[in-house]
Amino acid sequence: MNDVVAAGARYRAIGLRQMESLPRWGQLAPELRQGVEVVSQVLPFRTNAYVLDLIDWDDLPDDPIFQLTFPQAGMLERDAFRRIADLRAAGASPAEVRAAADAIRLRLNPHPAGQLTHNVPELDGRELAGLQHKYRETVLYFPAQGQTCHAYCTYCFRWAQFVGMPDLKFEARESADLVAYLGRHPEVSDLLVTGGDPMIMTTAALEKHLGPVLADELEHVQSIRIGTKSLAYWPARFVADKDADDLLRFFERAIAAGRHVALMAHFSHPRELDSDLVREAIRRIRATGVEIRMQAPLVRRVNDSAAVWSKMWRTGVRLGLIPYYMFVERDTGPKNYFEVPLARAYQIYREATQQVSGLARTVRGPSMSATPGKVRVLGVQSVGGEKVFLLDFLQARNPLWVGRPFFARFDPRATWFDQLEPAFGEDHFFFDGVRERSPREREALRLQLAG
Repeated sequence: MNDVVAAGARYRAIGLRQMESLPRWGQLAPELRQGVEVVSQVLPFRTNAYVLDLIDWDDLPDDPIFQLTFPQAGMLERDAFRRIADLRAAGASPAEVRAAADAIRLRLNPHPAGQLTHNVPELDGRELAGLQHKYRETVLYFPAQGQTCHAYCTYCFRWAQFVGMPDLKFEARESADLVAYLGRHPEVSDLLVTGGDPMIMTTAALEKHLGPVLADELEHVQSIRIGTKSLAYWPARFVADKDADDLLRFFERAIAAGRHVALMAHFSHPRELDSDLVREAIRRIRATGVEIRMQAPLVRRVNDSAAVWSKMWRTGVRLGLIPYYMFVERDTGPKNYFEVPLARAYQIYREATQQVSGLARTVRGPSMSATPGKVRVLGVQSVGGEKVFLLDFLQARNPLWVGRPFFARFDPRATWFDQLEPAFGEDHFFFDGVRERSPREREALRLQLAG
């Protein structure tokens, strides 16, 4: 069991100020410390004692858990990094640093894939800021108390939830709008509770938000999914926290109400599955009847090798988890630092699946959560003398698009869907009309948010 939690430690968030007072801070080279100090003014930094114990401090800066949780200088463009560094060196006020950081944030595509422009549903003509409804069967719900995490991933595509810019944040203070909306949409079979991390909430708060969804009137909502990194970052939530048993009893109540409950667990590296504590948490959760599916983006410097993914899937299957998604790192935040070319991502996926049994081949990917839907790279082929990407939709705004293969010109440098062009001389893809925002459109949205 992780030494920190075995010693009876309670969860305590560690930010920059707390980190600077810990002996571990002195193990960082000066340039690494500066990277954390500067980048954390723009992108969120939070860790905890359990995560610190997962890091191999003799392998800095290359240790994958360190890269996963500690901001690095390369995550910001050079001019942006220098702007914040110079302000701090000159003794600028917190307000001045904050203004400069906000300006940088708005250039980082804080809400990709139409989250602000396409996905927000309405109820009686009123936008519901704490919900998203992109796919017919699935509604996303952002409970306000769950819009933080036990620790922050440096690659997180929801970083905008954590930086204190209200216009960029999704959150619902209470579930009345959710219940009303679900009641009017019988086509919705799945509720995905997300954040942040809903598992940072107390059980009482979680039950207040989700308890009403268990009513007979909403029996068409058959599945409740909870997106969480807590099993990797604070598994004591399910074992040693003061309301851990209450949480498991709520899971049992949801199962007894006839709902399928799944934890969509984010595991980025096999080391996150190594402690006795996380394995005990998995055992306790599965004993309630809740299913655990594992997913993560493929990111450079953390898990960009087939050996890492195949080991993680094999370990997960042995523990009773279901490999679910390999995502492509989204086009937001510090994407240039973490992104992997699509051709390389497909190669890693293919090599990793070749190393596992059929039980682990449930994983789908590499998948891009783009504006039209979840676009999967199925392969790289030569067709009619042209080298192409073969793609399809795993999920889509229009259900008729799902499973329909299509082709894009091969580009060895492409890292995201909006960099791809139709193959064979076509001037548009078959789903023309729902595309990624252009750089000009992104700039217009940035100015709108800044204004």
